[in-house]
Amino acid sequence: MFTSVPHSSLLLVLGTVTSGDFDFAHSDQAAKSRRDKATALARYVWDRGIDGAELLALSDAVRRKLARAADISPPSTMETWNITAELLDVKNLWARNNPAHPSATPMHGEEKIMWVKPPIAPW
Repeated sequence: MFTSVPHSSLLLVLGTVTSGDFDFAHSDQAAKSRRDKATALARYVWDRGIDGAELLALSDAVRRKLARAADISPPSTMETWNITAELLDVKNLWARNNPAHPSATPMHGEEKIMWVKPPIAPW
């Protein structure tokens, strides 16, 4: 059963919280959500043989399509893409150092061409 607590006592315990006072984008929960999304994106992107530099070189539109292809809502900021690129660099370093490991080879490397177009050689 709830007991009656004076309003001033609740303010001392809870503080004054209004929707304008809390900045979710810079909270610990938002950072965890960004990291989780970046990890999921990195798994999908790495499995297609795309490295961090190639990911960041893609246009915003292509990155959004790539996220949707991974069944992930496209990140709203570059911060998540930057974290994804860092994770890809870490995975690539690990893969170079562990070439015999089954996880060191992207499973769908042939799909890279769908996202990263090779440079066109001049005539």
